Amino acid sequence: MGRIFVPTSETLPAAADAVVIGGGIVGVASAFWLARAGLDTVLLETRGELASLTSCQSIESFRAQFSEPAMAELALASIGMLDCFADVVGIPGYDIEVRHQGYLFVTDDPAQLPALQAAVAAHHSLGVPDSEYLDAAELHARFPYLSERAAGATFRQNDGWFSSHAATQGFAKGCDARFLLNTPAAAIVLDGRGVCGVSTALGTIATRVAVNSAGPFAGEVGRMAGVELPVQPMRRQKAFVTPKPQIPQDAPLVIDVVRDAYWRPETGGAYIAWVDPDDPVRAPTHNVPTEWDFPAVTLEKLEPLTPFWGEIAAHLKHDDLRMSAGQYVYTPDDQPLIGPWPEVPGFFLNCGYWAGVMMSPGAGKRLADLVVGACSPQANPLRPTRFAEGVIQTGASFLRGHH
Repeated sequence: MGRIFVPTSETLPAAADAVVIGGGIVGVASAFWLARAGLDTVLLETRGELASLTSCQSIESFRAQFSEPAMAELALASIGMLDCFADVVGIPGYDIEVRHQGYLFVTDDPAQLPALQAAVAAHHSLGVPDSEYLDAAELHARFPYLSERAAGATFRQNDGWFSSHAATQGFAKGCDARFLLNTPAAAIVLDGRGVCGVSTALGTIATRVAVNSAGPFAGEVGRMAGVELPVQPMRRQKAFVTPKPQIPQDAPLVIDVVRDAYWRPETGGAYIAWVDPDDPVRAPTHNVPTEWDFPAVTLEKLEPLTPFWGEIAAHLKHDDLRMSAGQYVYTPDDQPLIGPWPEVPGFFLNCGYWAGVMMSPGAGKRLADLVVGACSPQANPLRPTRFAEGVIQTGASFLRGHH
């Protein structure tokens, strides 16, 4: 079982085969798979708890509806692991509360219907045969709470959500890595062979492998190794609406692809959010601000396709809402950076996510395979060198939140 603790100068490990920087779910999954591959692994987390900054601000959902080949591949691998998580981490009966209630990408703009149909064709070509295109009649038959203006949608029943907190803890408990809290990385130490250590305020851990899984702080960690990474942190807000009888608890995650607004049921209430395309790139921070009018704007955007939100909004009180915000991280092609940075031997990346929670199981395994040589860098389409090589495979997945 992994050991999670706040070290002292006496208990700080002197050396490790691999040091992971960042204790969000992506970093913890990376540490899990590195330890499972036989490496003595240490993870450094700045804060006092794992997955307490960005991971916990997600709506904890997963989908395989991607039109980018590399994203679809990683999503399918990750969903497969989530579905048998207790077996993956070796803890019988361990429950991460997986719910397959689906993702529904819906529009009221008839001009978008060909794009939705093309998306389903792309999903099928990428190994997701259970993605469906629903015309207006089928849409209203299955989801009667949608307004009459809903014109068409893509849907996959096997998409859904899970407890990212439980999954993070399960990864940590299911391996023998050491997870050091309140221990920020201060510097990556280099010598003529590349990475030779990671220093902290308590001392330096000697290692030949440093993994950057620092979420919105990945750019800062990159600069510790003399690397300027193509990453942009951007704010993403959400609100939790307390239980209301109008909210159908059997609903999927419903995304209005015209307005980039979405909601999903949660414990009698719901998460609601929308993606503001004008929200600027921001410096990474531990205190992401929220806007007081965000829930009102979101509810206004949700009402056209799901009118019951208008009824709820008319009687909503301040105590009915709980707001929070985190930071997504974008790269030039909106896909993560996984693998070695060749100019700095021993420096590996697993960062650049706007979909890190859902991709973390497969991404952690991919990273570990690259570190131990079970996967070659050229076999990994998400290698950080893809931009310089000109081998980018883009797509047009909905709700990337970046335009």
